[in-house]
Amino acid sequence: MTITADPYAPTPAASDDVRERQPRWVRPALLALLTATAVLYLWGLGSAGWTNSYYAAAAQAGTQNLTAWLFGSHDPGNAITVDKPPAALWVMALSGRLFGFTPFTMLLPQALMGVGAVALLFGAVRRCSGPAAGLIAGGVLALTPVAALMFRYNNPDALLVLLLVAAAYFTVRAIETAGTKWLALAGCALGFAFLTKMLQAFLVAPGLALAFLVAAPVGLWQRAGRLLVGTAALVVSAGWYVALVSLWPAQSRPYIGGSTDNSLLQLALGYNGLQRMIGHGGPAGGGPPGPPPGGHGGPGAMGNLFFGGEPGIGRMFGMSMGTEASWLLPAALIGLAATLWLTRKAARTDAVRASLLLWGGWLLVTAAVFSFMDGTIHPYYTVALAPGIAAVLGISVCELWRVRERLWARLVLATMSAATGVWAWVLLGRTPEWLPALRWIVLVGSLVAAVMLVVGAQRRGRTVAVMAAGAIVFASAAPAAYAVETVATPHNGPISMSGPSKGHAFGPGPGGPGGHMVDNAALAELVQGRANRWAAATIGSFLASDLELNTGASIMAIGGFTGGDNSPTLAQFQDYVANHEVRYFIDGGHFGPPGHRNHGAAGEITAWVKAHFTPVEVGGATVYDLQQSA
Repeated sequence: MTITADPYAPTPAASDDVRERQPRWVRPALLALLTATAVLYLWGLGSAGWTNSYYAAAAQAGTQNLTAWLFGSHDPGNAITVDKPPAALWVMALSGRLFGFTPFTMLLPQALMGVGAVALLFGAVRRCSGPAAGLIAGGVLALTPVAALMFRYNNPDALLVLLLVAAAYFTVRAIETAGTKWLALAGCALGFAFLTKMLQAFLVAPGLALAFLVAAPVGLWQRAGRLLVGTAALVVSAGWYVALVSLWPAQSRPYIGGSTDNSLLQLALGYNGLQRMIGHGGPAGGGPPGPPPGGHGGPGAMGNLFFGGEPGIGRMFGMSMGTEASWLLPAALIGLAATLWLTRKAARTDAVRASLLLWGGWLLVTAAVFSFMDGTIHPYYTVALAPGIAAVLGISVCELWRVRERLWARLVLATMSAATGVWAWVLLGRTPEWLPALRWIVLVGSLVAAVMLVVGAQRRGRTVAVMAAGAIVFASAAPAAYAVETVATPHNGPISMSGPSKGHAFGPGPGGPGGHMVDNAALAELVQGRANRWAAATIGSFLASDLELNTGASIMAIGGFTGGDNSPTLAQFQDYVANHEVRYFIDGGHFGPPGHRNHGAAGEITAWVKAHFTPVEVGGATVYDLQQSA
């Protein structure tokens, strides 16, 4: 049988008829996928404790004080915010207010966001390429190891991914009818994604805009005008909060952590913007120049591992990031190129090609930025790649399968299967002591499936369906095993990685190279129950976070995350002490560049305290009672 055109791809007008005639197995299969995803993400949730104590302390502060909730303050006394906008904290703090603040209630919204992202991805892919493609895409996302990590973690990335997938779904709906409403919803989703993780939210925008501009079923100027509507919705949904922070009197809100001028916009363009891209200029907040702790030039191989490795085209496949999300990346890239070629003669409004532009743009732009950015980057950032990989894979596999009568389509599918098996063999070889037989099972199974796809996939019947299912099973076996291992192993700390191969945290805390430097139990007894605005102050957030979570007390993190922010100034701190707003200064338990403790406001405050107050030892830390001068 020879096919000379591409009639298999449904037009936007025909897609509703296709959905109405979907097989009976679709709903049970979707329910099974979402149930399995929920079990995977909810199993043992909270068993690792507070995961990232920095964000956990801020979420707890939001349950104690509404101003802290609104601004994402690290402490209920509202000294300084975390170094990200607060949207993810809003959700976790609301869950804590409703159900009581525990590790489980804090992480519950994150896990449910994962289930929601899988459901939305299924819906978006199904609309262009059918339910089988949607199920493949949803399954790939659910089983991506870094997704299994971050949808059980309290970093902002879970909400970011959910909002980005929602924006893509709304764009798919907008492309079908050129609907302004759907495009405005996509803009709103991107705007709130900006309030989750700032400029990273915009990496998917080129793919979304290109797909609509090419395929929406109206004239060019109408397409451009409706894109402007979506852009306006984005600006409004993100800008209202930027305006709120800018107009709110600075003395009655916390300092914007990570910024150099107490500005949310500067935080977006600086620490969370250009500094992430170009990498020079030193830490935010006026600290001493140099890389972040463990970054390029940091503490040896461990720093390089937890900070993404060297920039370049191979970073997504390297030792740091390879096992997070790249298991099916080679197959997705092959499938993207082949399916774009397959749809080259389709109508401008073809739904399949539009979706390939959308998800392919998402994948390529995000991967390129992550590969070549020279600033701070962590392996878990790759969770933002997972929906793009999953969608491209689901669409390309199903579209190529539909034309499997063509030899070249079978060869492409076989190449995708073989490449997946070989790459899984390489990745699993990085942890040779962990399930050593799996790498050989996956390699041999994928190669056999590749041969069978070439030889017999053009036939019809149950045998061919079993063959296709087998290829999918072998392709997903390695990332699925990694995802299960990730769920089964407690992960915590400010930087964590999926799977069995690395330490589970970078920084103080269980598994982190810094460890706990003081006896928190003794300090907790000291600060608990204090009526001051801040029971204590310390340089940086690490010890402060632990004490807040253990006691519920308000602890000032001088200088923010690692102590480099210029807040509070020495004059402000002296006023706090004079007004009895802060009781103790704890000198110990620091983590991060040593210069942050001796430079800027943190250094000035430390020197002033040592000159005017008497030290005592508490649990291995040097403590100064700021109500008892020397």
